Amino acid sequence: MLAVTRFFVSNRRDGARLISSALLTFVITSTQLDHFWGQLLSAISLMICIYWGFAYRRLEH
Repeated sequence: MLAVTRFFVSNRRDGARLISSALLTFVITSTQLDHFWGQLLSAISLMICIYWGFAYRRLEH
């Protein structure tokens, strides 16, 4: 049977690391909004930041 892995970690320390990496990616790509790839990567990283932000809020430890 195929096991589906979670798209987020199970502790707050690693969650904070993931969010900070995604935010850094968003900031870097947002400086390149005049290019299509910059717009695309910026939109993707923003969606990941929002998703991981909600997932981080649900963690207890």
